[in-house]
Amino acid sequence: MLLPDLREDFPLLTRTVRNGKPLVYLDSGATAQKPRVVLDAEREFYEQHNAAVQRGAHLLAEEATELFEGARGDVASLVGAQSQEIVWAENATAAVNLVASGIGNASAGIGGDEAARFKIGPGDEICVTETEHHANLVPWQALATRTGATLRWIPVDDQGRMILDDLDSLVNERTRVLAFTHVSNVTGLISPVGALVARAKAVGALTVLDGCQSVPHLPVDVKALDIDFMAMSAHKMLGPTGIGALYGRKELLDALPPSIFGGGAVKVVTMEETSWQEAPMRFEAGSQPVAQAVGMGAAARYLAGVGMDRVEAHEREIAAVMRAGVAEIPGVRLLGPVGSADARDVIGVASIAVDGVHPHDVGQVLDDAGIAVRVGHHCAQPLHRKFGVTGSTRASAHVYTTREDAEAFVAAVATVPAFFGVN
Repeated sequence: MLLPDLREDFPLLTRTVRNGKPLVYLDSGATAQKPRVVLDAEREFYEQHNAAVQRGAHLLAEEATELFEGARGDVASLVGAQSQEIVWAENATAAVNLVASGIGNASAGIGGDEAARFKIGPGDEICVTETEHHANLVPWQALATRTGATLRWIPVDDQGRMILDDLDSLVNERTRVLAFTHVSNVTGLISPVGALVARAKAVGALTVLDGCQSVPHLPVDVKALDIDFMAMSAHKMLGPTGIGALYGRKELLDALPPSIFGGGAVKVVTMEETSWQEAPMRFEAGSQPVAQAVGMGAAARYLAGVGMDRVEAHEREIAAVMRAGVAEIPGVRLLGPVGSADARDVIGVASIAVDGVHPHDVGQVLDDAGIAVRVGHHCAQPLHRKFGVTGSTRASAHVYTTREDAEAFVAAVATVPAFFGVN
């Protein structure tokens, strides 16, 4: 069943756009709109509690620290983690880089004996997939170059599904890290997490999950998934920009060397050496984005209040309307699974390529109709290359997306081939 209309919780969605048209916002995969409770939480922090966290002895510092750590707990609760297993990061990209850089530092000898478990070098392998967002590909390319390890990847088929026939050879006794997305930001396909994690466990490889497109849209329990690390992005889950989070198993975080060094992350500093705090503080050097963390916590509470099972069901229904509609339009190609049976593990996204029309031009036609979508390669060039296109036009839903929004998208796309004379 679809969710009740939540649009009144989101002030921006009341505005009009081109020529006074009502806004149809279908770019949530890039950044989601913010409910009033998130905006209020940030504003109240600045108006009533603004202070540096952790080390102040005055009342404002105590209040700020309590809100800061409370937000950490709210995010942890949403994904089934402990508070100490959530590290604040600038964004999800920074969270992935935190892990990759930490492994690189361990490989260079930083962190001593406790970090030795992360060392990689020539003869070792890192495995990713062909469907990755650049944020979960480029850091591993760089780590492989830095350490002499070999980068390998799991291919995908013509629908964007991972091909697991050679999984045992791609993830083998030399594999130290398996990094993969939970949900593709292009096709909306949910990855076979169970099979991937089981294989990684069998060979002793670390698992790093990109949760950017899953945490905001479906129930996620990191303990049930049995993953080692997961990156999250606040602005995709109805929260502020400028902050994300990393989940990591506590025992791993306490052993992984930091990648940013400075005050707040340290335990004892002499002129010769430094020891670090336990996680998560060892990864949070310098002044922290406290108001943004408070806002991310408010977003986590909002989503939990709606219910992630209901969010998932709602977005599946919205996606089904968009995908079925555009799949029937001549000259329009839906990327990923097309039939309803093939789309059983797809959520919230419809990416299209229109024959003979550049994605940017498609986006302009939709924008003129008041419909906001994403155009380009969505930071997933290898996957688009697999599909034989340079880019696509992507519509993506969230809790506030209505069936009318989905139908407006389909109707506008239907006008594109004729508009450019490519029928």
